[in-house]
Amino acid sequence: MNMAGRSMVTIDDLSNGEIEGLFSLADEMSDSMGQQATLCQGKIMASLFFEPSTRTRLSFETAMNRLGGRVISAVDIGATSLAKGESVADMARVAGSYADIIVIRHPWEGAAGVVAEYAGVPVINAGDGGHEHPTQTLCDLYTVKKERKTIKGLRIALSGDLKYGRTIHSLSYALARFGATILFHPYPGLEMPEYVLRKLTTRCKGKLRRYGALGTASKEGLFPIDAVYVTPSSPHQLAMIPDISMQVELEKDVDALYVTRIQKERQKETEGKETKNGHVVVDKELLKKKKFKKTIIMHPLPRVDELAYEVDGDPRSMYFKQAARGVPVRMALLALLLGAKEIIIPDVDDYSSVRQEDYPVYRRDSGLKCSNPKCITNQESEIRYIKPAFRIVSLKPLTLHCFFCEHELYPKYIASADWHEGKTETKKYHSATSSWIRRIQPEKLIIFDSEEEAQLRGFKPSSYVTRDTAPENTDI
Repeated sequence: MNMAGRSMVTIDDLSNGEIEGLFSLADEMSDSMGQQATLCQGKIMASLFFEPSTRTRLSFETAMNRLGGRVISAVDIGATSLAKGESVADMARVAGSYADIIVIRHPWEGAAGVVAEYAGVPVINAGDGGHEHPTQTLCDLYTVKKERKTIKGLRIALSGDLKYGRTIHSLSYALARFGATILFHPYPGLEMPEYVLRKLTTRCKGKLRRYGALGTASKEGLFPIDAVYVTPSSPHQLAMIPDISMQVELEKDVDALYVTRIQKERQKETEGKETKNGHVVVDKELLKKKKFKKTIIMHPLPRVDELAYEVDGDPRSMYFKQAARGVPVRMALLALLLGAKEIIIPDVDDYSSVRQEDYPVYRRDSGLKCSNPKCITNQESEIRYIKPAFRIVSLKPLTLHCFFCEHELYPKYIASADWHEGKTETKKYHSATSSWIRRIQPEKLIIFDSEEEAQLRGFKPSSYVTRDTAPENTDI
């Protein structure tokens, strides 16, 4: 399969089969590193890292050099025209005219998606704020496959800062797609965002069980569990009895423990003060527990104090292998997107029932804005160029996902673009909870976040604004 010209902004940009094919190519390159030196000869990679990075940046640049290509770089926003107020879109156009492929890390969530839209060359997301870090997920999955031979049916615990850990967000999506069961252990106040959990439940075929439904069962667990995503590859009989299913999941061994540091650079000043009470340090004492006897320990690095140095020599510790494997994995990705290599796509299980492209996209200018202040669509220099866009992921209740950062939005009012032969007096807006939400075609739908915005645009309230619902057979 030829993947030339494509971008990788989120982990969803690659299918399970494409990921497996990429891993096979990474194996091939790892075994013959010296024979890859002419694959990308004459190609230039722009390395744009506007946040600190060691492993990701160096592994990408090493990968391109090993492929025979060259690297140009910018590593400080203050030293670029972005500091002068240049938009990311304009920067992307310019960088795309200099390079054949762009690798970007940026503090604004959704920035990589904007660069991919405007650059005109393949773009790889090396981390955009707290949103995603898809190539780290490739390294993580690759390590699990190398050490456990499969991902399907494994039980993987995610521990630490689940709120701002972009590696955790990408990884949870991928693990669910490959059929793993996920145990969530967040530090207090740093729980997995609801939009991430809802994405797991709406797009994958497993079930999410909240810790609160377990009663005292969690006391038998490995440590306090916030929630468990139970893969559909679990026995059907257990899935039919949620409490028993959860008890069984907690009693089983853990195949992998993925640890992350607290992302202090993304926290608000009022956050993180209660985390010490739930801060579990992975050390020799923890690994003595029966549940961890065969557990591999993973970490995207850098670490702070959540992972003890005393376990570095433990054969179960995989984090330095993770970092080293980043080079062949990124070599394979660069070669594929630059068209230097093709892969055979194997037939593999995919536990996703809905993909992003299955949702209608809402791009109409109705004053609707993303609820995430860190989204690129809310940055002053970008507003002139980037129009908010959303995926309509649910009608009951009306739920939108930002096209760029995937945060959720629950608008309150709707209208139709079909204004009854253009008569001003029939320009009415309705409650989003009324039956109108199912009667208006998606391409005709107009969405408002407030009555003020609807009225500012010439719409008047209908009789369904003050009601929660309207009869299904109501006439227009």
